Amino acid sequence: MIRVTLPDGSVKQMPAGSTGADVASAIGPGLAKAAIGVVADYGHGKTTLDLATPLNGDCSLSILTTRDALALTIVRHSTAHVMAEAICKLWPETKLVYGPPVENGFYYDIDLDHRLTPDDFPKIEAEMAKIVDEKRPFTRYEMTREEGLAKVRAEGNPYKVENAERAKGDTLSFYVTGPEPGAYWEDLCMGTHVPDTGRIGAFKVTSVSGAFLHGDANKKQLQRVNGTAFFDKKQLKEHLTQLEEAKKRDHRKIGQELGLFALDSMVGTGLVLWKPKGATIRGILEQYLKAELIKQGYDPVYTPNIGKLELFRTSGHFPYYRDAQYPPIYESDEAKVLNELWIAIYEEDAANPENPFTQYVVDKLEELKRVNPELYDSIAADPARPEGRRLNAAPGHTAHNLQLIRELLQHSDGYLLKPMNCPLHIRVYASEPRSYRNLPVRLAEFGTVYRYEQSGEVSGLTRVRGFTQDDAHIFCTQDQLQDELANCVNLTRFVLDGLGLRDFRVRVGLHDPNDKKFIDNPEGWAKAEAAVRAAVKNAGLSATEEVGEAAFYGPKIDFVVKDCIGRDWQLGTVQADYNAPERFDLSYIGPDNRPHRPVMVHRAPFGSMERFIGILIEHFEGAFPVWLAPVQVYVATISEKSVDYGRDVVRVLKAAGVRVELDDSSERIGPKKHYARSQKIPYIAVVGEQEAESRMVNLNDRDGKPLGNIPLDAFVERLKQESVPQSRGA
Repeated sequence: MIRVTLPDGSVKQMPAGSTGADVASAIGPGLAKAAIGVVADYGHGKTTLDLATPLNGDCSLSILTTRDALALTIVRHSTAHVMAEAICKLWPETKLVYGPPVENGFYYDIDLDHRLTPDDFPKIEAEMAKIVDEKRPFTRYEMTREEGLAKVRAEGNPYKVENAERAKGDTLSFYVTGPEPGAYWEDLCMGTHVPDTGRIGAFKVTSVSGAFLHGDANKKQLQRVNGTAFFDKKQLKEHLTQLEEAKKRDHRKIGQELGLFALDSMVGTGLVLWKPKGATIRGILEQYLKAELIKQGYDPVYTPNIGKLELFRTSGHFPYYRDAQYPPIYESDEAKVLNELWIAIYEEDAANPENPFTQYVVDKLEELKRVNPELYDSIAADPARPEGRRLNAAPGHTAHNLQLIRELLQHSDGYLLKPMNCPLHIRVYASEPRSYRNLPVRLAEFGTVYRYEQSGEVSGLTRVRGFTQDDAHIFCTQDQLQDELANCVNLTRFVLDGLGLRDFRVRVGLHDPNDKKFIDNPEGWAKAEAAVRAAVKNAGLSATEEVGEAAFYGPKIDFVVKDCIGRDWQLGTVQADYNAPERFDLSYIGPDNRPHRPVMVHRAPFGSMERFIGILIEHFEGAFPVWLAPVQVYVATISEKSVDYGRDVVRVLKAAGVRVELDDSSERIGPKKHYARSQKIPYIAVVGEQEAESRMVNLNDRDGKPLGNIPLDAFVERLKQESVPQSRGA
């Protein structure tokens, strides 16, 4: 018998070999009918399983139904298989690559000479509908790694061979869309899937686009077929309506129409050129936050866009996120090889601590021997000689080996475009002695950072390679931590409130102790996670908790904002960090005249300025509130006789700090007003001879609604009131 502990704490005794479906049936027929998959925890992390998978001993078990977001992910993964089968039936020459579920849907990358278009979607959907109607079971089977590789090699699909070779473990798993292998369509896959195709409620093929293999522009371009799936047709219809609304609000389209920013292939993918109007919006947002930071005692700093690799080795950013960083700039060939050797030993030890000196490490040592034979000879591993300043290939000496290489790199190292601001702010803190009387130290910077996102993932302003964070790092005592976290939470709410973004939820991101990407410091994690939980509670906020969503150095409080068409966006973040002060050996002198370790808080209410503005463009559909609009008033003259007064109106408005544009051309007033409305300028002030005589302006709003004549002085006062963020709404 096995013990199965359910979420409510109750325990079910089940026969050995029982499945998730058996447990659901033991609980009740209603749950058995509603179940889609299970999440099992055998004591070393959660695993999502098919209902038909036998449970491998005592475990905690959650049964997924349509109430669970993870169940929808399983449905979408299963629908990706159904779509792939349909495409293969229609075009048998198709070579499948891979097809994962993603946010709001799924995709499948395929290699197919026939260029798919939206005209093909109805045919694909019709074939998918047949498969769904047949209610075929998803059947999993496994083969040894050798047998599985032989199988996919015999099938002749090089992409599947590569996937199989990259897969981890001693076995390979396959899923058949039917009851038995060989008789139905199947695919190499880890899972998880719904019990049968009939559980796929509603689906839609949404688009097709180009995508490079593994996101590498140097590799073959494939076709990426995108789709989505939901539990029922009502949810699908709501989603498709949202997609249509999102197309109208696409910040890339609106940004071009309003002249806010440019994306130039000559400049580079994911690198934004802010045009004057976009720069105005960005500047207003920066000043909005800076004014509040001054009130709260922040000190501004500026840091370089590049730093030595040793800085980022110490912080952990290098090589934790090496794949998402721009390649380092090395000072010498020797530095390049030493860095690669350091990474090789670091990563091989993490993967195989019993043999950290794999062939890859040996190859790097041979490369060092070619570059600098004397250096190689001085550090080469030799069991017959004392360790000292030599590498030791035996297990358990990784720390010594890494430290030795770091010491050698002090003479010649490399530089990295900074992926984060925090290591540089840490060095600002460490640049002078600190006393408990000086704490908290709050350092703020609108700092630009660089991440080498895959080309297929770069999108407008929301996913870029160079972006500016409204970053700040606070160094405080343990006793000050709760107050600082509370202030950061309130600051984020202040920012969102001023923009009218009040529909949000809070998510606490925790680390996964079984995931090696998180810094290994159990005591620090325990303190930090307790601190962020307390901060959320003290702020009167409710929050969901998600394991694995922490930063690699500390837990996060994320604000997930819902925009006006119901989409979720992760914006502001607040993070507690006990790890970085330890790694950088930071200290302050306490009242006992002895050194103590500070605690660090990371916070960014906007997050990425690029992403935040992209979201704002879509949220407001380009019609920014008056205080944020790059042009607040468009003054249009009716004829030459009112040009002088029009220019006077502009002078008065500019003197009052209003952002104004004048059109005193001979164009008719109708086209002038149409242009102003197309630019979504809040106010259109028409001036003619009558307005000039009475020092009035004839107002229209950007929707074309006439607001009548208003004295110029009264209009100035109105604009002054509307040119500041309004706590009651934007």
